[in-house]
Amino acid sequence: MSTYVRRLKEALPAVRERVHEAALRSGRSPEEIRIVAVTKGHPQEAVDAAIDAGLGDLGENRLGELGEKAARVEARAVRWHMIGHLQRRMAPAVRSLASLVHSIDSLRLAERLESTAAPDEPRLLMLAQVNVSGESSKSGFAPGELFEALERIMQFDTLSVEGLMTMAPLTSEREDLRRTFRGLRALREEAIERVPGYRGRELSMGMSNDFELAVEEGSTIVRLGSVLFGEQPA
Repeated sequence: MSTYVRRLKEALPAVRERVHEAALRSGRSPEEIRIVAVTKGHPQEAVDAAIDAGLGDLGENRLGELGEKAARVEARAVRWHMIGHLQRRMAPAVRSLASLVHSIDSLRLAERLESTAAPDEPRLLMLAQVNVSGESSKSGFAPGELFEALERIMQFDTLSVEGLMTMAPLTSEREDLRRTFRGLRALREEAIERVPGYRGRELSMGMSNDFELAVEEGSTIVRLGSVLFGEQPA
């Protein structure tokens, strides 16, 4: 039995229980929350262990690593999520690899994906990344520019905005984390009211250190790496 199989046998039930309890605390159904197992930096055996454990949604930060891992599990049912920064020059390749792109962080990136799509290209499911915390180190739309950007992206023929994503500050201050998550939830509700035709319900927020708070504040997708797989190998 590999190290990853052993670790998931211990970690996954506990993580699912924590998600379950957090959902109940917020008056939500646990079925509303999807776990994306983030395998970035881990070897292929982590991917195989995750699939064997019933984790069908896997996430990667780098497009190259996603492509390599996806090619090795081609015959298995996996939904790949691109959760990291996407360089514009490499962006078109994501269409053939990812079921959902969490990190559309600018209109220029969205325009690049639209302009390079092949004729009759199926719609790429995507989330608009929002820099709710306002940190200069983070990518994403500023809250004040989000609604206009959504209106523009929704005019594209080959992109489908499924919701929003954010990254919380690296802090242990629970109220700071909650403020970020609440901010994204509020932006979703405001977008549904203000942007004609917008119905994006997904909220991708919450990682290994803060996912319970994110679920309590409305997350529908949590992106979990270390809490499932341990720290990345050196």
